[in-house]
Amino acid sequence: MFDTLSGKLSGVFEGLSKRGRLSEADVAEAMREVRLAMLDADVALPVVRDFVNKVKENSVGTEVLESISPGQAVAKIVNDALIEALGGAGNVPLNLAAAAPVPVLMVGLQGSGKTTTSGKIALRLLARERKRVLLASLDVQRPAAQLQLQQLAERVGVGSLPIIAGQQPVEIAKRALETGRREGYDVVILDTAGRLSIDEALMQEVRDVRDATSPVETLLVVDAMTGQDAVNTAQRFNEAVGITGVVMTRMDGDARGGAALSMRAITGAPIKLVGLGEKLEALDDFYPERVAGRILGLGDIAGLVEKASETLDHEESERVAKKMMAGKFDLDDYASQLRQIGKMGSISGILGMLPGMGKLKDKLGDQDLDTSIFKRHQAIISSMTKDERKTPSIIKASRKKRIAAGSGTTVQEVNKLLKQFDDMSTIMKRISKMGLGGMKQMLSGLMSGGAPGGRPGGGFGGPRR
Repeated sequence: MFDTLSGKLSGVFEGLSKRGRLSEADVAEAMREVRLAMLDADVALPVVRDFVNKVKENSVGTEVLESISPGQAVAKIVNDALIEALGGAGNVPLNLAAAAPVPVLMVGLQGSGKTTTSGKIALRLLARERKRVLLASLDVQRPAAQLQLQQLAERVGVGSLPIIAGQQPVEIAKRALETGRREGYDVVILDTAGRLSIDEALMQEVRDVRDATSPVETLLVVDAMTGQDAVNTAQRFNEAVGITGVVMTRMDGDARGGAALSMRAITGAPIKLVGLGEKLEALDDFYPERVAGRILGLGDIAGLVEKASETLDHEESERVAKKMMAGKFDLDDYASQLRQIGKMGSISGILGMLPGMGKLKDKLGDQDLDTSIFKRHQAIISSMTKDERKTPSIIKASRKKRIAAGSGTTVQEVNKLLKQFDDMSTIMKRISKMGLGGMKQMLSGLMSGGAPGGRPGGGFGGPRR
């Protein structure tokens, strides 16, 4: 989402880095570029104005103008200003500090992903906090919406309020809280109706429900792909009913990202959660410092570690690692690793969380970041017999044709997979023969510019002596 903005800001900092000492004119020119980059990213004009003024004011101090690396100094100031614009360091968690059942009111326009987000939050509360959650649809405009929420509740494994035809939103909301109290639920999520556009009837309906239930959280769900419209929607809802937080959906899209940068400044309400895909698990806490780091190409290592700890099967990873170290890695193990990588999401997304990877992503292009190759490899391996997966060397021409036909691929693709696996196996066997001491010696030699084993010359590009 922030790729364009990230690329332009990186260009500004590179330009500053080449100038040695900075003058006020250099800073003014750089801030003009930053201003254009942010406006192009669809950031609200008042936010851009305040942001640029703040950065400019902090950048013309003596310690920056006379610093040895002014480009880095200005980048640090921009980073701090981005974090502040996004709401300040640290995430703002959902507020559940109230007597059970805690009412959570979900509001937003139709098509923003409100109903799906209600299901995602229910799953999150169930899985992470062991909360008993009741989902209740107040959307009497579209009966299909009530059925959708009911089906989501079944998929997630939480309760859903039975549908009674003819009941109005306020009646449904009151019945949901009564059911929550009677049946011992911790949280009741009230999914209100949406409209294609904001109108007074929608706002009055939401106000009536709010007054009847006194929600602890009123979460506005906005689609990040709608850009500046998302900010206008947030402002209108905040003025009409008061919101305690924002959930931004489709943050994995390719919109220009300005809505996220504008939301806190315009509404005063923090972005609490972000949707990063269609899966029910694809909901993350919003950390301003992590988003700022990704915009400036600093990565998000903390987010990557968090994602890995939540998605990867650590027992399976350990089992495969032991086999690799013993030099007994087979195609079943390779398929297992492909499944693990697939759980982490797109390669492009993973690269975006690593420092300095923005330029690499640009060089590789979208095709090289396509995870469909993992699926093809899994299909090829699934088309092999048990013996073929254990001993790939037995796979000759006739077997390759059968495997290619069974997996919907070509013999060339089967050959490519087997070649990659063979190369990997060779490396694993070398490592297992060296043992831990040998590995340390090899790494030491590489770090000092020598060859594996500590001998000078003959290494990876090292000079021969």
